[in-house]
Amino acid sequence: MEVCMAIAKENYPLYIQSTPTESELTFHYMVHTSLDVVDEKISAMGKALVGQRAVPGPALPKNYKAYGYVTISKVKFLMVVDSSNTALRDNGIRKLHNSYTDVMCDPFYNPGDRLQSRAFHNTVTSMMNQVC
Repeated sequence: MEVCMAIAKENYPLYIQSTPTESELTFHYMVHTSLDVVDEKISAMGKALVGQRAVPGPALPKNYKAYGYVTISKVKFLMVVDSSNTALRDNGIRKLHNSYTDVMCDPFYNPGDRLQSRAFHNTVTSMMNQVC
């Protein structure tokens, strides 16, 4: 199964991890497209959409789905999966958010920099391996 997880702030990805690596470029395109759609929905709906799950639809190929979560501080968590995969949907976003929170608690992390934490990367990799 193909999976991609991304975290972005202000439409700039801080972290993108995908499996298999052969489709990495395709997933990067889908993440950037999904970020644009999420931004459009946030600006259209205002603060009513923040904290809600959004599904950016028509920008993706039919065999993929994107699930997104936007925090109050406008950090976006995106997960692009093939449409047959439903295992990671809610629990995956929560685990990704919890791992991101752990990185934010690190006093040596400068907010806005790319996420380069090994613990975070290992958590994301193990989540992706559970699906595949």
